[in-house]
Amino acid sequence: MITLETDRLTLRGWREGDLDPLAAINADPEVMRYIRDGSVRDRRQSAEGLQKMIANWEEIGFGLFAVEVRETGVLIGWAGFAVPDFLPEVLPAVEIGWRLDRRFWGHGYATEAATAAMRFGFLDRGMDRIISIRQLENVRSARVMEKLGLSRQFDTVVPENHRRVAVHAITRGQHQARFRG
Repeated sequence: MITLETDRLTLRGWREGDLDPLAAINADPEVMRYIRDGSVRDRRQSAEGLQKMIANWEEIGFGLFAVEVRETGVLIGWAGFAVPDFLPEVLPAVEIGWRLDRRFWGHGYATEAATAAMRFGFLDRGMDRIISIRQLENVRSARVMEKLGLSRQFDTVVPENHRRVAVHAITRGQHQARFRG
């Protein structure tokens, strides 16, 4: 499994011991407010999600990293890549996303983790284009996307829940130009 380090974070593979903190994050209504239909996930759903995140790495060679604070080793959430099959009109595509424990919001961790993951996607996995999708009301994610250099492409509706979303994107060339030097 790949491990990435930033100044403050470690992005690493998932462990079975990550289920408790992941389930706590997924059970927070404020964290889940803009995820799919806004429903929280129970422990069983979190365990299934954890197994899917582990399997994605094995099956497609990329996925979501567990994110922990380097200084403490505390798991604070995840960042990385998924195939956004919930929005068929953007496929084929790879989406970058993040989800953090609310106690760690407002410290720049989402941007720091996603920046490392994006670099990994473009440089180590040869991705040509990365998208990110947010519900229109999710201004926090919009700010992270802007800091990452993603530009808003279009708005649409998710078929399964009819929520309005904005699709943002960046190409490898745009990323290289932005972070050159």
